[in-house]
Amino acid sequence: MAMAWIFTAMVVLSVIFGFLSGTIDAVGAAALDGAAAAVELCLSMAGTLCLWSGVMEILNQSGISLAGFFRPLLRRLLPHAAQAPETLEAVSGNLSANLLGLGNAATPLGIRAATRMARGCQGTASNELCMLVVLNTASIQLLPVTVASIRASAGCAAPFDILPAVWVSSILSVTAGLAAAAFLSRCRRYRHEP
Repeated sequence: MAMAWIFTAMVVLSVIFGFLSGTIDAVGAAALDGAAAAVELCLSMAGTLCLWSGVMEILNQSGISLAGFFRPLLRRLLPHAAQAPETLEAVSGNLSANLLGLGNAATPLGIRAATRMARGCQGTASNELCMLVVLNTASIQLLPVTVASIRASAGCAAPFDILPAVWVSSILSVTAGLAAAAFLSRCRRYRHEP
């Protein structure tokens, strides 16, 4: 909701300053050029995203899940969520989509997992729910498909040449996030103990 207000304010201010400075024609032309560029970007990204979403669906239908390799780790990080097969499946699917860099496919699975994990929390997020948010936010990626498709649509000759940097930053962000979540979980536990 806040973003809608921000974007509306930006458009209104652009039009007002365009009128005041006498450059309303340039504002209108820039708006049309921006809209055309957005449509071109969406269409150029659609093919890549559809391809990798299809690959993920084929893996899931064949019973092969990238997150299956991480299930032992997920069971250790999220022991209560691991007791509910549907919740663990949603977390695993979310992790699989994030591993392929498909944030748009990961979001519904993350919401489903968070909704299931929030049951019985009585309005306060559990440590496991916070850990899920950290995993989702840090988003470890093997293939940054969305970023690579944007780079390809911008004319990059080798859109996946960023892989080593993505892997290093993913490992560092997930490690830092998990360490911070574990530390804050312990602080919270000690604070609530009598």
